[in-house]
Amino acid sequence: MPTKQETLPIPERAQQILRLLIEEYIRSGQPVGSRTLSQMGSISFSSATIRNVMGDLEDMGFLTSPHTSAGRIPTAQGYRFFVDKLVRVSTLDTSEIQRFQANLEANLTPEELLKTASNYLSQMTHMAGIITVPRQNAVIFDHIEFIALSDQRVLVVLITNDREVQNRIIKVDRDFSRAELEYAANYVNREYVGMDLTSVRDKIKTELESARADMHDQMSAVIDMAGHVLMTDDNTEKDAVIVEGQTNLMTFEELSDVELLKKLFDTFNQKRDILHLLENCIAAEGVSIFIGQETGHQIPDECSIVTAPYNSDGNVIGMLGVIGPTRMAYDRIIPIVDVTSKLLGAALNFK
Repeated sequence: MPTKQETLPIPERAQQILRLLIEEYIRSGQPVGSRTLSQMGSISFSSATIRNVMGDLEDMGFLTSPHTSAGRIPTAQGYRFFVDKLVRVSTLDTSEIQRFQANLEANLTPEELLKTASNYLSQMTHMAGIITVPRQNAVIFDHIEFIALSDQRVLVVLITNDREVQNRIIKVDRDFSRAELEYAANYVNREYVGMDLTSVRDKIKTELESARADMHDQMSAVIDMAGHVLMTDDNTEKDAVIVEGQTNLMTFEELSDVELLKKLFDTFNQKRDILHLLENCIAAEGVSIFIGQETGHQIPDECSIVTAPYNSDGNVIGMLGVIGPTRMAYDRIIPIVDVTSKLLGAALNFK
């Protein structure tokens, strides 16, 4: 978890210049020089004074010069100080919040609510919206049936938690008779009934790895068929995170490098690092901000992540947030993430 920096002996004048420089860089995406700052109506220092202060801030590690003759841009340390000490959080438009709230209050399933929230984050920030799917309680295996279809396909009817029914079609390597399918169903129902699916998968994996020579053909076919169905985990890491708006990030110049985009989109595709990061800060209260290397995962250093937990019945059940360049409008992103988490939690409480 990123922690707020210790208070540094930075004069108020230097803090004012640092805040204005970062705000201008976030707005323009271009290095900011002393002349640009001196022309702002909100500052009364001369260009020479500003230039000297910018040099001091660079020596302290808050700014850097991308080119010798260019202006300055903030470093990750500069962004961290800005976020912790200087950012002025804006107020969101009330009508926009009300429209989003109305969308959440529509007749949506919990899964649809999560996708709506991720879409909202993406659309409002023009970045990538992310949200973790609440982990389900243990799924208990109750009953299974196999029904032969054409073209070496089998319809599987799986019942869990005494009432939840899933229908799946699996592809097998040969045609099975009705008697074989009944035998397989009877075996699976007898051996695994009442077990949670995690334990079922572990047991099947062990049996699949045992010497096939110790099994007769029919038993081997049964284990293979059970493995087709029950070794498929519907709650994988890829399914545990919803990501919307990845392509928005291609519009930012600092993220337009081909190799950087490839790394970023690989992260979105795998989702493992995003999931681990969000789960690691699930105990945090309010909005958390990770800048560059602070993520501790394989997320590009050029990116920041703003996250917040969402609740149901008073308990934190997931995290949501926004991924974008370090040059993001934190003053606007922070309240968007905060409001979205609160409205999503409120909507889930009514389901």
